[in-house]
Amino acid sequence: MTGTTGSNGTGNGTGDTEALREEIRRTRVELGETMELLAAKADVKARLKDSAEQARERVREQAASTVARVRGQAAQGVDRARTQAYDTSVAVRRDPVPWATIAAGAVAAVVVLLIVRGRRR
Repeated sequence: MTGTTGSNGTGNGTGDTEALREEIRRTRVELGETMELLAAKADVKARLKDSAEQARERVREQAASTVARVRGQAAQGVDRARTQAYDTSVAVRRDPVPWATIAAGAVAAVVVLLIVRGRRR
């Protein structure tokens, strides 16, 4: 290696001035970008605001997902209840005697409870 200048403008100061100017311009651009990044990191208020907005968006998405899931489950529950009600009504129509017996037993139980309760007073 000798002390002569290379194509990048380094050496004893006799390099291409246009190449030096271009390198200075690139360095200034890089320095400006670095300063912008550092300023953004130093701006705690803006970073907190961005974090809060991201958290709000995540909560909104989770809430929408939960609402959709609950609505789906509710619709399934309604369908099951309708099916069971229909099946029960069909069973009562086919054979009403057991249901009448159950109803009569329930009425008798209520009457007995009322009598026992009335005697205790």
